[in-house]
Amino acid sequence: MPRVVTFDEVGAPEVLRIVDDPVPEPAAGEVRIRIEAFGLNRIDQMMRAGFYPRPFRLPRARLGCEGTGVVDAVGPGVEGLGVGDAVIIAAVPDMDVNGTYAEYTVVPAERVIPRPPGLDATAAAALWVAYSTAYGALIEKAGMRPGDQVLITAASSSVGLAAIQVAHQIGAVPIAVTRHAAKKDDLLAAGAVAVVVSDDEDVAEATRRFTNGTGADIVLDSVMGPGLAELSQAARPGGTLVVVGWLDARPASFPTNAPLRIFRYMGFEHTLDPVVVRRTAAFLTAGLRTGVLRPTVDSVFAFDDIVAAHQYLEKGQQVGKIVVTV
Repeated sequence: MPRVVTFDEVGAPEVLRIVDDPVPEPAAGEVRIRIEAFGLNRIDQMMRAGFYPRPFRLPRARLGCEGTGVVDAVGPGVEGLGVGDAVIIAAVPDMDVNGTYAEYTVVPAERVIPRPPGLDATAAAALWVAYSTAYGALIEKAGMRPGDQVLITAASSSVGLAAIQVAHQIGAVPIAVTRHAAKKDDLLAAGAVAVVVSDDEDVAEATRRFTNGTGADIVLDSVMGPGLAELSQAARPGGTLVVVGWLDARPASFPTNAPLRIFRYMGFEHTLDPVVVRRTAAFLTAGLRTGVLRPTVDSVFAFDDIVAAHQYLEKGQQVGKIVVTV
């Protein structure tokens, strides 16, 4: 019988367990996916630990908002997809019920996209959430243009590394922020034109130094927390601050420097819109084809080692995506 990862109470990684589950049957307009790999995301950790900002089902809650695999069955009325097609799952808004930490899952056919040619399952599992978030926040929301100087916090995260590459694909100039000096060389190798080590230097001051005194055109922030107002000082007058995560769960300070455009970006704003999903997929496929975009995989765990994978996720030391193969 197929297996899924569930948890009956919130807490440490050890609350996760693997249980048997009947093979789900796709209804009209749905497809069943045999999962080959899935990526771990901070939102998974937040739900498992009890810090998720929305209510979710317990017991037998599931996890996983992205994954890749092969179409195993199609429901009535599905067109353009067939058994054996390699796909990426683009959105799982109800992951507590239908998450991708599983050997099989059923999703609406409109929630999957073809897996780009030449991309194996491990790399595909590291692609969608990170790169669609970076693309949606920087291009769809902030309107990033060639020549824009873009400051990227939590730059060694999967979203941060994706943002560095997306900026390069557009012709923008990515400046990375990290807390740890040990990650500086990795970020420069990943394409950052400069790296600010926030534990050692003032981020706004260093950004002005790297931008010849003007400040960043766009600040992409995955942290929030009480340092948000101070971070906003790194933006130029009339610049844009886009917040895409909340790695710091403490209340955020509100930026008061003006003029400044401020956006709170959530990936489902676009991944549930089929028109934007098509644009995103086309952008990512083009970047993969030219080699500008290269999903960064930090480590790979087996499905049976899901607890160890979450223990590693909690350490926050990875550079890129943690992937679990099924």
